[in-house]
Amino acid sequence: MSFSRRNFLIATGVAAASSSVLTACSSGNSSSAGKTGKQEAAKAHTSSVKIGTAEDSKGPAPEVTGAKKGGKVSLLNDDDFSHLDPQRVYYAWNSLAAIVLSRTLTGYKVGDDGTQTLVGDLATDTGTMKDGGKTWSFTLKDGVKWEDGSDVNVDDVRHGFERAFATFITEGATYVQGWLTGSQDFRKSYSGPFKGKHLKSIETSGKTITFHLAEARPDFNYVLAMHSYAPTQAKHDTKQNYDKKPFSNGPYRIKSHVTDKSMVLVRNEHWDPNTDPIRNAYPDEFDFTFGIEAETAADRLIADAGADQYAVSWRTVPQSRQQQATAKAKDRLFEDLSSGTSLYWINQTRVTDIKVREAIIKAWPTAGIRQLQGGEHRGDYATGVMSPLVAGYKSQDVWGKLAKPAGDPAAAKAVLKKAGKLGTKVVYAYQNDPINAKVKVVVENALKAAGFDVVSKAIDSTTWYDQIGKIDNQFDIYWGGWSADWPTGFSVFQPLFQGDQVRDEGTNYCHLKNADVDAAIKAATLETDQNKANEMWAALDKQVTELGAFIPDVYMKRLYLHGSKLANVKMDPNFDGCMLYKMYVKA
Repeated sequence: MSFSRRNFLIATGVAAASSSVLTACSSGNSSSAGKTGKQEAAKAHTSSVKIGTAEDSKGPAPEVTGAKKGGKVSLLNDDDFSHLDPQRVYYAWNSLAAIVLSRTLTGYKVGDDGTQTLVGDLATDTGTMKDGGKTWSFTLKDGVKWEDGSDVNVDDVRHGFERAFATFITEGATYVQGWLTGSQDFRKSYSGPFKGKHLKSIETSGKTITFHLAEARPDFNYVLAMHSYAPTQAKHDTKQNYDKKPFSNGPYRIKSHVTDKSMVLVRNEHWDPNTDPIRNAYPDEFDFTFGIEAETAADRLIADAGADQYAVSWRTVPQSRQQQATAKAKDRLFEDLSSGTSLYWINQTRVTDIKVREAIIKAWPTAGIRQLQGGEHRGDYATGVMSPLVAGYKSQDVWGKLAKPAGDPAAAKAVLKKAGKLGTKVVYAYQNDPINAKVKVVVENALKAAGFDVVSKAIDSTTWYDQIGKIDNQFDIYWGGWSADWPTGFSVFQPLFQGDQVRDEGTNYCHLKNADVDAAIKAATLETDQNKANEMWAALDKQVTELGAFIPDVYMKRLYLHGSKLANVKMDPNFDGCMLYKMYVKA
């Protein structure tokens, strides 16, 4: 478990469910603003995630119309970055900074409309696959350099992968380590490069690096866009101390970093835009100030005075300031879908009757809950677990929640009565905070009207996932949030629904054990045609929804605010925050 985009929702979604902290960020003047929020944004931003060609992988990135170089941008944040060492970057907010410091073998070229193309970033293309996905080769571009002017080479790339095995790297992604060794207990096979040994499963020759995986991974080139797998130059590797000031090969470098107070990014003069198809890098400098509460940041940006005209919120606008921001700074708000889906798990171990699960879902007061948590700013009504930002998404609405988002207790009661289950006891667990205390009342009223005997149990938010993560938890219904680590279905369905993930501290929170689901996950994972695989993941979304494994809630949104002197402030669809490398300072 670590802090990826998906686990960002796991780790901090506790607060999000109660305060709409996890509502989305995107380009200004969102197409979904002011509409019903049923599924306008979801439909507008359904992702295709095209796999690019070698031509797509060439720099420079397309210019932003009207953009100018120069100027200084301020970022107002409550907390410092927990990690900037690329091998320790897995948390969404860290990735927003890492993307301008650390380039990866592959990455995502984001279009003006938010669509994405997987391209070669350090590599000349998106890789060559052999053996059904067990062997992958990448060739590095010419002209990519570190901040001291030295070339990024295959040894640097290999060192980045190998140091991810070191014992002090405890926060980064672990997918590739397991695939390179054939074991999730990968450190038993290899302990890192610091004793002079290399991984046998990684080969280098000239400018080409080849990975030999223990299992077929046809979507391996997507995985390598994660910053956990960025290169690190061995001669600058200070191990644990590398975290606060890593060496850059991106368009910016760290000039100064005072922990929990400030960080300044300035241009890396050795970054060549002609090698980079992704980043524009217009401002000369980014100044981060840490320790600013979200309410204070919102107040400053709404006022739009002095230097704050050049500032942007690094956290979402808190619910307490949303009405004021909409009234006074509407033209400087930017909002859209995040990569996360909010839902409520139904414990399959305890709620074994599909008719009981159906009745819970039909009765569930999604509209009332959403209204308490921020209304339209909370998100679009969800129909499954797969986000519209994941390739292959289809809206399928198995349970008719779009037609009746407020719930239908009468229809639910009819289902219970026919099944002979009137009076069934259900235990609803909720996070013990003011907003969720109100949500609890709405849920209790809906389920009681449907004929359930409802018992509600409050859980402290700090122990939320410890409690619901137990196999023998005593709850029937509980909230959860999830987002894919890369925009294909594997990192949604494998962790959430594969049977072997049902364990203490596992990620199969609904405790689903279904042989057909396991087989479908395996088949989609091994499909080498990514278009066909996307169709298979979409079918899986419908399959697990039909099983009543969860109650769809919302495709979550984020709401951000920026100063009047900034333009083209857009969302990074992978990290749910603002793209530093696309915005510019107005003349």
